[in-house]
Amino acid sequence: MPIRIPDRLPAAKVLAQENIFVMTETRAVNQDIRPMRVLLLNLMPKKIETENQLLRMLSNSPLQIGVDLLRIDDRPSKNTPQSHLEHFYYDFEQVKDQFYDGLIITGAPLGLTDFCDVIYWDKIEQVVEWSKSHVTSTLFLCWAAQAGLRILYGLDKQTRLEKLSGVYEHQNLARYEPLVRGFDDAFLAPHSRYADFPLDLIREKTNLKILAGSEQVGVYLAVSPDRRQVFVTGHPEYDADTLHQEYVRDLSAGLEPRMPENYYPGNDPQQAPKATWRSHGHLLFANWLNYHVYQLTPYDLRTLSAAGDTLTKDWEE
Repeated sequence: MPIRIPDRLPAAKVLAQENIFVMTETRAVNQDIRPMRVLLLNLMPKKIETENQLLRMLSNSPLQIGVDLLRIDDRPSKNTPQSHLEHFYYDFEQVKDQFYDGLIITGAPLGLTDFCDVIYWDKIEQVVEWSKSHVTSTLFLCWAAQAGLRILYGLDKQTRLEKLSGVYEHQNLARYEPLVRGFDDAFLAPHSRYADFPLDLIREKTNLKILAGSEQVGVYLAVSPDRRQVFVTGHPEYDADTLHQEYVRDLSAGLEPRMPENYYPGNDPQQAPKATWRSHGHLLFANWLNYHVYQLTPYDLRTLSAAGDTLTKDWEE
């Protein structure tokens, strides 16, 4: 089935070149089907690049998915044309009375910024609180995972002394949990963060079930008991060269970053990196859409209960 996106969104051309079936809104309205509705809160500076990456992940599903784009920072963007933002993005006031099957909140380059200093922190809190009663399942990526832990669990910000950047091995810690169904016992995924997610801290301070992680990177994947909040601390949506672009950017800014680990062939930045996490990324998003969105969401989203009220399952099931 296709992924449904706004007419003339740049991602349509990119995905079509990759032989991914996309459907514009104009064509979709003539089909007698209720697509899954997914809202994407895009906090990344290069919004078009992030749109391409995440829509690519969402496309690998038999479900028809309609995607709306949301922004909460109305300051002029240095990396995305204003015309693009005005044409394709909604403000929160325009969607707050609507209901969605899924919500994705992206990462943001705010790893060294205190929450109280984030200019749109109050809006992040508003969206997360709103999602409890208006969204079936919310997926928090990287910095958003740290923000979600603060808002939902009161967990203080944890910051690493050095940035975690590279491609790391993770252990599948819950083989029979639907979100990791089909995962290998060990798999790779990229990280680019100062945020720290210690395994013991998450176990002690939250009721989340840790599905994947390692001693080196901490928690990678965790889920709430009702499966309506999913926390991913890495970037399974990244393209092969995204970490390279970030490394070059930081070098140019004089930050003296460490070279991404386990990333360049022969640890040589002159060699083109290869994606070793793509299959895991597609499977993660497909599992989320199937088991945490489609299998849980009501046909009439207006009947959605507040997160935690229903749909809770015993972890020992």
